[in-house]
Amino acid sequence: MSRWVEESLLLKTPYIDLLQLLKATGNAVTGGEAKALVEQGLIRVNGELEHRKRRKLRVGDIVELKDAIRITVLGENPSVGS
Repeated sequence: MSRWVEESLLLKTPYIDLLQLLKATGNAVTGGEAKALVEQGLIRVNGELEHRKRRKLRVGDIVELKDAIRITVLGENPSVGS
């Protein structure tokens, strides 16, 4: 059983590309490093293996990196509907 390092990113736009998210959270220093993580099959989005580098992520998406880091995409107003 693995322990996840939980992270989050507050999204202020309608979406963010997967590579941008990896860089914005500090899990990749460069675009090349982010691309390599995707190409090596180390990224899952919402539980499914992701090979699209420009995958658009929206509020509620969960990105898992190397089966060790889980990043949740949050919106500016988490209490929508209250």
